Amino acid sequence: MEMAMTRSKWFLPGLTAFLGALVFVALWIGGDAIGGVYAAAVLLAFGLFVLLAGARSETIRGLRGDGKDERFRMIDVHATAFSGTILIGTLIVLWAIDVARGGDGNPYGLLSALAGIAYLVGLAFMRWRS
Repeated sequence: MEMAMTRSKWFLPGLTAFLGALVFVALWIGGDAIGGVYAAAVLLAFGLFVLLAGARSETIRGLRGDGKDERFRMIDVHATAFSGTILIGTLIVLWAIDVARGGDGNPYGLLSALAGIAYLVGLAFMRWRS
């Protein structure tokens, strides 16, 4: 069940603004304030683009959440699964490279294990729910 907040055209731009501030502060604390300004600017520009371009684009309205229908929800589920598959494959390759170089494989092994556990929990939950 989606919250009404995520269906607002302001949710994704607001999220990008929050993430922009978070990235700026993290990079600033880490000693790279200029990098933080650039990263925040990219996130804020993307948020502004999504806010302003949504009136003309069904895809952007679906991405924002205020134009989601059943078809777009299914597209979103498939895109999320594709993204997760690419990320998990990348983690496995990076783990193998690190181990082959004599490393312990972390953090790639831990992130891969987390992905596997999350998948099993999600599978069990969805099976229990249906």
